[in-house]
Order: sequence, then structure tokens, then C-alpha cells
Amino acid sequence: MGVVHVIVVGCGRVGAGLAIRLTEQGHGVSIIDRVSQSFHRLPDDWPGEKVVGSGFNLDDLNAAGASTAGGLAAVTSGDNTNIVTARIAREHYGIANVVARIYDPWRALIYQRLGIPTVAPVTWTIEQVMQRLVPEIEAGAWTDPTGQLVLVERQLPEAWAGRSLGGLAIEGRAKVTAVLRGGEPRLDTDQLVGQEGDMLHLIVTRGSVGDLGRLLETPAPEPVADETADRP
Repeated sequence: MGVVHVIVVGCGRVGAGLAIRLTEQGHGVSIIDRVSQSFHRLPDDWPGEKVVGSGFNLDDLNAAGASTAGGLAAVTSGDNTNIVTARIAREHYGIANVVARIYDPWRALIYQRLGIPTVAPVTWTIEQVMQRLVPEIEAGAWTDPTGQLVLVERQLPEAWAGRSLGGLAIEGRAKVTAVLRGGEPRLDTDQLVGQEGDMLHLIVTRGSVGDLGRLLETPAPEPVADETADRP
């Protein structure tokens, strides 16, 4: 995926830490907060853009570069603010990688079923949010003792919605091991067709992570049925 522009909504401890980490990795970042004093959590030389405003105000989102953003994290202290912001980002601007921090686990389950990834504060880490915002396949969540097997978590790319997840296998080198769909884990991955909001768990040999990343981003065309096959 490379360098992307990311919007962080909420400049509390969480949002500031996320914004700093993203810029350290070379990504462009705009951070939005209602209170300008919140920006004191950022270093004086922080290179991103600060916008005083709301994550669900279109003018403020436009000022933050929402029309060209590749990711948005809504990490304020309010569930309602975060989910409204996330839905606007996904539905109005078509931002591909959106994540909302949700405190209420019941609400989180509902929003996951709507295809909006959520992270609960109990299990929240900056790394988990970044994996959803900037899903570089090389970033492994787990490796085996030899360092040759990597387990990664990746939100289903838009290009794979409606396609068989069995097509994500690279024989002997990579496969989907589980899918989190609507808050429910699924292990029958070869029989599943990708749906928006799916969270994929993939196992891949370290030497094949680049191949798997390219497959995720640019799936092969679906085979075209031979219309003459059934003709006499």
C-alpha cells in the first residue's frame, strides 16, 4: 500500500500516540479535535495538520483531506461520535480503511455487522488500529519459533468482496485460516465468499508475504464460463 493519508479524530492520549506513530512511518496525517489545547499532546515539530473541529462535520473533514484519505480512525471518548464519524468516512467519502473505538461491546458487535471495524478499549493497542488503517501485509501479528511462518490480520480488501476466499491461497505458502464476520469467527474459509467488513486471519511463509500482498490488492479475474460447453 505504501504511504497514505490518514485522518485521526480525537487528540487524546490514544489519538496523539497514533498520529505520532503514523507520521514516524512516513504517512501523511491530519488530526481533528474540538479543543485546540488538545494538540499540546503532539510534539512541537509534529509534521501533520491540525484541524479544530468535529469528525462528523463535512467542512472539517474536507479541511483534513477526507476526499483523498486512505484511512480514518475515530478515537474520541464518545461511542456515538466515533461511529457517526466512521460511517460518514465510509459512506460519504468512500475511505477504504476505517476503524472506530467503541466502549460498549454490544454496540461494537452491531457496528461490526455493518462492516465497520471496531476496537474495544480493553484490547486496544496502537498497533491494532494501525493494522486496520495501514494494512501492510508484512506486519505480522505472530511468528513461529523459526521465524518462517507469519500470521497476519487484514480487513478484506474491497476488490475481494463477492469473491471466493479460497482464491486467496498460494499453494504450500499461504492461506486464509479464519474469518471474523459480524463478530463471529468462521473456520470454513474455503467455502466462504468475501463480504465487506470481513476480518481475515492469514498464515503465510515469510518469503511469500509480498506475493500474498499483491494477491490481496489485485485479485485475478474471475473465470468466465464457456457458453459453448453445453451446446450439442
